[in-house]
Amino acid sequence: MEDVTYTKGIYTATPGVQKLEDGRFQGVVQLARDDATEPETTVYEVKGVSATVSEALEEAKALAHQILGEIEL
Repeated sequence: MEDVTYTKGIYTATPGVQKLEDGRFQGVVQLARDDATEPETTVYEVKGVSATVSEALEEAKALAHQILGEIEL
């Protein structure tokens, strides 16, 4: 699966999926700040869980858009 990234100014959000122990999936977003001398990365998790990888990825993409939308430059 090819990585999808979204950017806003100095921030890059990369949505992804993690498999949970019970076999379900949870969307995650890695948010990186690109201007620091030591790059900062924060991981956000989608609140719900999904039965499929594709559903979890779509939820992660939506969360990435929400996070970037809330950032003021």
